[in-house]
Amino acid sequence: MNDIKVLVTGAGGFIGHHLVKYLKDKGYWVRGVDIKNPEFQATAADDFQLLDLREFDNCMKACEGMDEVYQLAADMGGIGYITASHAAILRNNALINLHMLEAARINKVSNYLYTSSACIYPQYLQKSADVKPLKEEDAYPADAEPGYGWEKLFAELACKYYLEDYKFRNHCVRFHNIFGPLGTYEGGREKSPAAICRKIALANDEDEIEVWGDGLQTRSYCYIDDCVEGIYRLMQSDHTEPLNLGQDRLISVNELVNIVAKVAGKKITRRHDLTKPQGVRGRNSDNTKLREVLKWEPIVSLEDGLAKTYEWISEQVSVVKS
Repeated sequence: MNDIKVLVTGAGGFIGHHLVKYLKDKGYWVRGVDIKNPEFQATAADDFQLLDLREFDNCMKACEGMDEVYQLAADMGGIGYITASHAAILRNNALINLHMLEAARINKVSNYLYTSSACIYPQYLQKSADVKPLKEEDAYPADAEPGYGWEKLFAELACKYYLEDYKFRNHCVRFHNIFGPLGTYEGGREKSPAAICRKIALANDEDEIEVWGDGLQTRSYCYIDDCVEGIYRLMQSDHTEPLNLGQDRLISVNELVNIVAKVAGKKITRRHDLTKPQGVRGRNSDNTKLREVLKWEPIVSLEDGLAKTYEWISEQVSVVKS
């Protein structure tokens, strides 16, 4: 049993839920905190508390007695949600991140990780589907995505200043499209892999599904098991500057549909809706620094990750349909 006590905020969410289980498997005592309970499975946390971390007193309560903090709590979702909720997202996340940093410092937390996003990268570098992989230093001059991206960049700076002014040890990871089982797959907050898996799971062979945009927009996608492994490795390192965490394989949304259709064993055609938001034209992770810092990189292939994700989502929608 590990003597280190760890707090995971956002433990009721997708990544947080997986991270709690990962840490428990390594022998840590884990407190999970979220504004909601896990949706699909009971938490593995030793202590799970329902707390609204926009309130400073709740952040103090969450951090009490903790040695390490993984700060995953955030108001977020897929492109449909984050493009329609700029004010709420910016306000909610700014409150959570500032309060959590200060509460962790006051409670003398010895190691802290903040989860940022590739949404901080400048939009002017992402206008082509054949995008150049984004390096960590590309963040400036800044032109982050409205709302969500700007707040993430602001919170990165807060972490930097807390390290400089208070010697408060922290790490910052920039996620690139994390996906996998137990993630949101309906309701408006789901991301493209989950949305496509859901649509194809509900479709019959030779059906048509709706795809947002022309399908030529590109992304890289990272499976959840690699995500939590990378987070943990970063937390054990001495690296305190922002670090990309994602796959560096660039594919189009149309290609993503084709892979899921093959996994499902269905022939699927696409109907493109050009009125729907599609985000930047292209985005990919440069993993050069990730490999240098962690001596590691994500290993789960997109095909294997999507197969596991599709199987889980297909099971969920089958229960609903029945």
